[in-house]
Amino acid sequence: MSDKRLLGVVHLDALPSSAAFRGSFDAVLEAALEDARALAAGGVDGVVVENFGDAPFHRGDRDDPVWPDVPAALAVIGREVRNATRLPLGINCLRNDGIAAIGAAVIAGAQWVRINVLTGSYVTDQGRIDGDAARVAEYRRACGAEIELLADVLVKHAAPLAPIDPATAARDVASRSGADGLIVSGARTGEAVDAGFLREIGAAVGDFPVWIGSGLTVANAAELWPCCAGAIVGTAFKRGGRVVESAVAQLRSEIDRLDALH
Repeated sequence: MSDKRLLGVVHLDALPSSAAFRGSFDAVLEAALEDARALAAGGVDGVVVENFGDAPFHRGDRDDPVWPDVPAALAVIGREVRNATRLPLGINCLRNDGIAAIGAAVIAGAQWVRINVLTGSYVTDQGRIDGDAARVAEYRRACGAEIELLADVLVKHAAPLAPIDPATAARDVASRSGADGLIVSGARTGEAVDAGFLREIGAAVGDFPVWIGSGLTVANAAELWPCCAGAIVGTAFKRGGRVVESAVAQLRSEIDRLDALH
């Protein structure tokens, strides 16, 4: 069996502090559990819970943190998802609140957190976001948490404040940020990463794990899956806004076929 992991994403509907909230946290929880069960039945190796429905997002830094209900909801829903599926769990607190993500992960019993900007400075649709790797590392250590940090390189919906060579950016994250793995993605949610770029990042960091963060599908899996340590998939599993088990199962079948060839 391959050591690679296919992680499915539960995109939460808007949470109470979001302008888009529809007035029922129970409904948010039930929708999340429905998606999580479909992911599990389709064959994912783990589930990532993120506050996708909260757009427009707070930056998630010291000056613009997420509201307290967000990590609370991620913790509560994450724990319910883990109990319902018995699968390893990840947390992503959008836009970039690594402290809130780790706090939620500790309570939920998560294995991973995803942090979109752990190092460097990026111009995003939320404004400028700066990495805060030292504070993230200190908080993880203070919590005594055995939680892996997966950090994006040249994250989607963003551009580096100053031009930087992708290989250099990847090596900096791999060696200077405290991350346990890198994530590469396409330019926007659901868009596939370029295969050449994925290989370039992998070559730059050697044996350091490189994950696909968006856009893996049945159609491109033969090109992309052999080049990664795992993938985080959200949009490709959804039909009409909700996860569909058969879509998960199709990609699971394809990557299992590819693993058997190698």
